[in-house]
This record gives sequence, structure tokens and C-alpha cells, in this order.
Amino acid sequence: MRIYGPNGTTTSTSTGPVRRTGSSTFSLPTTTSQPEPEARAVHAPLAPTGLEALLAMQGVEDATERRKRSVARGRSALDVLDDLKIGLLAGSFNPSTVARLRAAAAELKASSGDPGLDAVLAEIELRVEVELAKAGQY
Repeated sequence: MRIYGPNGTTTSTSTGPVRRTGSSTFSLPTTTSQPEPEARAVHAPLAPTGLEALLAMQGVEDATERRKRSVARGRSALDVLDDLKIGLLAGSFNPSTVARLRAAAAELKASSGDPGLDAVLAEIELRVEVELAKAGQY
């Protein structure tokens, strides 16, 4: 295998013979005054036991999962708003749509951790609250 220099050509420079100083043997210091360390058994790490530990590990979420869930909540709220718009344009007001709007408004309260996404979700939540206030008049 060839190793090329930075410009792609082989550079061969001689650095001269390698000089070594000192002795070429290795030895450990021999002291008999210190006691030998006692041998200990090595154990594997303990696995989490109990239901609380398992639930704690499952409860840890990363930012991408939280963001995905927030986007899904925003989309579902927009879908309910579209259903309400279609129902009002068709002339049939459905009380179940209002219940779905209330549920969507409650889900939009959670933060996603992303300031831009939280701002959009706040606007969607405001629109849902306005539609709920309008629906209270019917």
C-alpha cells in the first residue's frame, strides 16, 4: 500500500537512522514490603427492577418525538376546524364537532419545545377557541 503526500505524489525523505538512548530492557520494580491486592469478583451491572424503573425509561422522550406529537395534534385540530367549516357551509351544525374541538383545544396546550412550532400551535389554538365561542351562540 502506498501513502501519498498532500499533493498526490510520493515524497521520500530520509530522516536518518533512529537513535535510542538508555537500556533496551524493561523491568518492574521489585518491592516485597507491600501486600498483594486481594482478588475480587467482577459482577455485571444490575438491571433495573420494578415497574417504576421500566415506566421511567419509557417516559423519557426526545425532542423529535415531542415535536412529531405536537405536529400531529396541530393537524388533527386543523382537520376538526375543516369539518366544522364544511358542516357550517352545508347548513348542518353537528354538536359532536364541537366536542371534538374542545378535545383538540385541550391537546394543544402542551409545549413542543420548538418556539416556531409553539407559535403556530398557539395560533391554531386561538382559532379553535374562537370557533368554540361562536359555537356557544348556537
